[in-house]
Amino acid sequence: MTDKQSLGPRVIVALDYPDAESAWQLVNHLEPDQCRLKVGKELFTSAGPQFVETLAGRGFEVFLDLKFHDIPTTVAKACRAAAGLGVWMLNVHALGGERMLNAAREALAQGSRPPLLVAVTVLTSMDESDLRAVGLSGTPEDNVIRLATLAHQCGLDGVVCSSRETAGLRARFGPGFRLVTPGIRPSGSQADDQRRVMTPVDALGNGSSYLVIGRPVTQADDPTGVLRTINSELAAFN
Repeated sequence: MTDKQSLGPRVIVALDYPDAESAWQLVNHLEPDQCRLKVGKELFTSAGPQFVETLAGRGFEVFLDLKFHDIPTTVAKACRAAAGLGVWMLNVHALGGERMLNAAREALAQGSRPPLLVAVTVLTSMDESDLRAVGLSGTPEDNVIRLATLAHQCGLDGVVCSSRETAGLRARFGPGFRLVTPGIRPSGSQADDQRRVMTPVDALGNGSSYLVIGRPVTQADDPTGVLRTINSELAAFN
């Protein structure tokens, strides 16, 4: 496992809201020591960089989930701009290839306190038939291993992957490689559009570093209560 002392809160709450006003209704009830926060494409497009800066200014560690995937120079500049917002972690698509991944890492290394850089492997909404449709052979697990190996070789801090792949990736890449796992559903929650899901306790037991949890928290009648329950269940891992 990774060094637990360096991990901090394991839960990353996905702020899957259409605008800043909606997001603040939850964020105003959260504390930075309870969780990290993920800002994705919809909210970032609506609320803009200032929203991210404000979250960071309040002490929240922000995972900027924009999945950069473009030519190396463009991705490098985007990563540098994201780092300037004070984010804790950001991601790129491993399918962008070696030159793009290296460019992203090198761009962030120029900063005094660079954010973590992780690569998306295979989206948790995709199964083997989805991969075949876009020309990728093999199972999701096969593709995850190949893309995670590339990210590791390029010196990235970790990958985004399904919790069902984490045990193998942890064994392969060792304790220092961050494994960020979406598709986390507390017991009794609906899977929604995630096809490869796991409970928080099982995910950490499998080797996950951080757990991305969205709708089970954000759409709950008592979101902060759900978060407290999850953190209580995960206390044994801290």
